[in-house]
Amino acid sequence: MTGSVHSAFREVRLAELACIGLLTIALAGCSSTRKQHPDNVTTGSIPQFSGSFETMNAAELASTEKAIGAAYDRNPKDKATGLRYANVLRMTGKNAQALAVMQQVAIAHPADRDVLAAYGKAQAAAGQLEQALATITRAQTPDRPDWRLYSAEGAVLDQLGRSDEARQKYRMALDAQPNEPSVMSNLGMSYVLSGDLRTAETYMRSAAQQPAADSRVRQNLALVVGLQGRFAEAEQIARHELSQQQADANITYLRSMLSQQNSWAKLAEKEKSKPSSADRIGSFEIRRN
Repeated sequence: MTGSVHSAFREVRLAELACIGLLTIALAGCSSTRKQHPDNVTTGSIPQFSGSFETMNAAELASTEKAIGAAYDRNPKDKATGLRYANVLRMTGKNAQALAVMQQVAIAHPADRDVLAAYGKAQAAAGQLEQALATITRAQTPDRPDWRLYSAEGAVLDQLGRSDEARQKYRMALDAQPNEPSVMSNLGMSYVLSGDLRTAETYMRSAAQQPAADSRVRQNLALVVGLQGRFAEAEQIARHELSQQQADANITYLRSMLSQQNSWAKLAEKEKSKPSSADRIGSFEIRRN
């Protein structure tokens, strides 16, 4: 990456921008398998909803938060309810409340790995990174290591600026779960944080091509492409499977972050001086293969 682009990244505080992707991808599934993700766990006491929280609009999230909150009030010690409630609270930006919920669930289930992992997730979202690292490490067991916890640990280490350690954890996760798109995306985000966008895009592309890749992985790819000034391509990726409202919100956020200190304008000007988009995309396809 050239000095001018690296300077632009410093101006927009890249770590703040990328940590959203890290927390969304790295920690989202750390406490359970896909079949038992907290978004999809249901019991008789929990209202049942189709889809995941990530695909809901603001009104749907508010309604879901209210319903699950009522279930939590009836039984605050229930593990599945607590996990879902903390998750939806984080989706609505209520990180402090989500942490308080997980504290109560952790008191009721002090040795449960799922709960400890989700508790660490809530701590990280609330900015308690050192505490989150300790909690996630405590949830991991040497005899039965969990790749999701390795990935979650890596995400927190990245936010603490310990990128070499973070990448080691991601690779341990990939050794245990080869080609896992969420881990590959986290590894890509690690390179975003250090300003190596080309390496980041390579991992993001590979992650997005995996059959199990979800929308969040592809949105991180859109982020990396956008940060390199390829705005039309980034918007195309962002709009691929999201609603118009969700895609517009993502693009607006990306533009607003890069507009600080005219960073977006600097990157756009740099983009105009490059070869045609067809040439660039063609060269990337060769590198990717």
